[in-house]
Parts: sequence; structure tokens; C-alpha cells
Amino acid sequence: MTDFNTMDNFDFSGKTVIARLDLNSPMDPQTGEFLDTRRIEKHAITVKELSEKGAKVVVLSHQGRPGSRDFTTLNSHTEYLQKEVGIPIEYIEGGLISPGVVRKIKEMKDGEIILLENVRFLSEENISQPADVQAKTHFVGTLAPLADIYVGDAFATAHRSQSSLVGFPEILPSCAGRVMERELSMLSEARNSDARPSVFSAGGAKVRDSLKVIAHFLDRGVVDTILTSGLVASVFLVAKGYTIDGLEYMENYDSLVRKAKALYNDYSDKILLPEDLAADKYGKRLEIPLSELPIPYKISDIGSKTAEKYSEILRSAKTIIANGPAGIFEDENFAKGTNEIAKAIAESGGFTVVGGGHIATAIRKLNLGDKITHISTGGGACILFLAGEKLPAIEALKKAKEREAK
Repeated sequence: MTDFNTMDNFDFSGKTVIARLDLNSPMDPQTGEFLDTRRIEKHAITVKELSEKGAKVVVLSHQGRPGSRDFTTLNSHTEYLQKEVGIPIEYIEGGLISPGVVRKIKEMKDGEIILLENVRFLSEENISQPADVQAKTHFVGTLAPLADIYVGDAFATAHRSQSSLVGFPEILPSCAGRVMERELSMLSEARNSDARPSVFSAGGAKVRDSLKVIAHFLDRGVVDTILTSGLVASVFLVAKGYTIDGLEYMENYDSLVRKAKALYNDYSDKILLPEDLAADKYGKRLEIPLSELPIPYKISDIGSKTAEKYSEILRSAKTIIANGPAGIFEDENFAKGTNEIAKAIAESGGFTVVGGGHIATAIRKLNLGDKITHISTGGGACILFLAGEKLPAIEALKKAKEREAK
């Protein structure tokens, strides 16, 4: 029994359903081609089930954000989603709340699917506000009266308090879609797993969020060992007294170093730091022991000894949570750490959960996806959920269930 409704709690036959997905996918800026369609493939399961159960499915999603190179229409997304669902999907171009859109929704037949324009084309959608305020926006006020049920499936955007994510659940009977349901189930299981030893591999560039997760995990005994890499490791190394040039330009640098130092002082037996690093010396990989720091080259990966040590720990783990790459994974010269960690996670045979982003890309690139228990669709949402923070879109679904129970 969850504290939010799932799709199993509703009869969708003949009902008009607003389904908020997260079809946002990395795109090649030159060609406009998708670089990764995993989210679209996963959301197709929710859309197909709703249609087959007789719902009139109105899909909402976004791509990019205003000002970004990938801020586009959802025309290509419609084509790909239709291929995955196997049912015709009509793309309603250029509008979200126009009279034409309203008329189209009213005329829909059972099982039909339409996909509306990129919700972030609406200025209202790009403002973060509390759910009760978002429920009063023109966007929600126009579409909500046309619908019977809201399905929240956009886990990757669940940390945003935007109108399409929290406004509709404030008004309509609401439930989690299949992607959202599985994400919360798998991430909660990983966070509460009793299978030991338990390891958190913390890499990537989101240092502030990673420190939150590390503190949450260690304070509550969720994991036995933290393996640090990427910028996360660099900040810990500075906190331990090493000098790494270039980090001082990071936002909130001093505060992050203080937090890392406090954590390391409290949990030095559980937080492992690299024993060697790989630097970018004019485009070539230069491996150095920590004793050679500082150097005038950019640190771009963990070293071979560290990669080997981390891999041994991961292979023997029974529960693994991994987030972020070990280095600049896009450059083959500095992909070794990430690739070795990805292989070790796959070889562990334990309960394994991997956050979205480059570590997930590495696993797919190495064809190891079927050996991972769960690869999250979320980056920021995943790491914040693991850190124990309340995510607005999930809280909105919980509130909707509480309201309906009264």
C-alpha cells in the first residue's frame, strides 16, 4: 500500500486523462536527432496501458528549457512515442490552451492519444510556485475541467514545482504512472535494503547534491562504504588538504569544502578517496599519485589503481547505488574509471540502482543494462529522492490521495 494512488486504483474506460510524462531527451544540436531515447521508451508503457484501458489520453511533456539549444517542439517525440506504443498519436502543434486544443480534447474517442505542444512554451510553466498557486494558472484552469484523471509519470522532473506537475493534482483525482511507480519502488528499496555490504558510488559534478546524499546515507546507516570520484572526490581531497587547481571557481566552493571536511572527519572509515588520478596533459592521459599534487593540468578521471580498488569493492557488494561518472566520460582518454566502475556494478550480481546521466550511458554503451536492477530516468530527482528530500510532484500525488480519502 503506497501513500499515493497508482494506475491500479482507477477505471480509465471512457475517461479523459491528462498524462504528464518526461519525454525530454538529449538531442544532437546539429542534426536534431535523439542521442538517447530511453525515457520515451519507458513512458510508452504508461501511454499504451492507458489507451488499451479505454482512456482518452492527453499527453503533456517538455523538451529543454527556454534559451537552451534543445528547446524544441515535440514533433519528433510524437513520432518516436507512436512507434514505441504501436498506436497512432496525433501531435497538436503550436498550442496548449487554444480553442482548437480544447475542441480537440472534447471530441476525443476512447483509446485515442494526442500529444500537446512543449509545456515550457507557456511562460506559466517556467515559474516555480506552490501547488495551490499553480492550480490557479490559466493553463491548469483551461485543461483541468476537460479531464477526469491526472497521471503523474514525470519522475525525472519531480523535483520541480511547475504547473503541469503540481497544479493538476491539486484539482483532479490523480495517480502515479508506471514510470513514477517503478522509480519510487526501486529507489525506496535501494535506500532501505538490508543486503550487505552496501556501497554508494558518488561521482559526477553535482557536488552539493552528492554531499546531501552521502550525509543522509551515513547518518542513517544506509550504506557501509562511499566510493568518491569525479568532482565529488576532488572536493573531498581539497578538504583533506590537497591542492587541486581550478576548483575555486565552483559555486559555493568554500561551503562545499567545509561540508566535505565535516563529513570526512565523522566518517573517514567509510568514505574512500582516490589514491591516484588521471590528468589531461595536452589531450593525453597522465596518471599521477596524490603525492604529485598540485599539477598544472586538469584532473579528468580517477587513476588505474583507484579504478581497480573500487571495482573489487563493488564486485563484492550486495547493494549498490551509483550516481555520476568517475571522470570526463565523453573523452575516451578519460572514460576508464567510469567504464571500470560500470562493469564492476554489472558483475556484482547484487541489487543495483544507477542514477540517470553519464554512468547510465556508460552501462548502455557497454551493453550491460540487462545486468542492472534499475537504471533511473532521473538525474537531479533521483539524487534528491535518495537524499531524503521531498519532491513537489510526488508530494502533490500524496496530497491528492489524502484529499480523495476524506
